[in-house]
Amino acid sequence: MYVCICNRHRECDLRDLAAGGARSAEEAYSALGGEPRCGRCLGFAQRLMDEVSAQAARR
Repeated sequence: MYVCICNRHRECDLRDLAAGGARSAEEAYSALGGEPRCGRCLGFAQRLMDEVSAQAARR
């Protein structure tokens, strides 16, 4: 599923970056070669990053 239409960032890309240590949506977007444009996706992207980080911390 696409999380960011402007930059064509997919959920799986953000999950992979979060699992690899990225902690913020902005950090993930930068790693993917872009930055937030309209910003409508940032809340969802950050919740996704937080979810993956929390799952990793429980392991």
